[in-house]
Amino acid sequence: VQLQASGGGLVQAGDSLRLSCAASERTFSSVHMGWFRQAPGKEREFAASISWAAGYRNYADAVKGRFTISRDTAKNTVYLQMNSLKPEDTAVYYCAVGLYGSSDYTSPTTYNYWGQGTQVTVSS
Repeated sequence: VQLQASGGGLVQAGDSLRLSCAASERTFSSVHMGWFRQAPGKEREFAASISWAAGYRNYADAVKGRFTISRDTAKNTVYLQMNSLKPEDTAVYYCAVGLYGSSDYTSPTTYNYWGQGTQVTVSS
């Protein structure tokens, strides 16, 4: 599975961005997809995840209420709508696919394939 992330950019605080992540092949019902982010000098951290079949969503506290994850199963694409962006949201954002069930979709180790990352920079 190859993942192609896009949609990053340079915005001002309070602006919005929508990230997209297209998978190269049809995903299966057991798949979970997630968005992670990594700021300079920091570890990769969980942002949001969604179960491909049922659409169950999970968010990190830092983005809850501002970010929305969604998927389009016909297009094999997952989205991350980011509103009310803050300078602390500045990071490289990665999408990822988990092919197997897990008790923790916030852990990077749950995911099997990763996109190349897209830079999001929020100026104050």
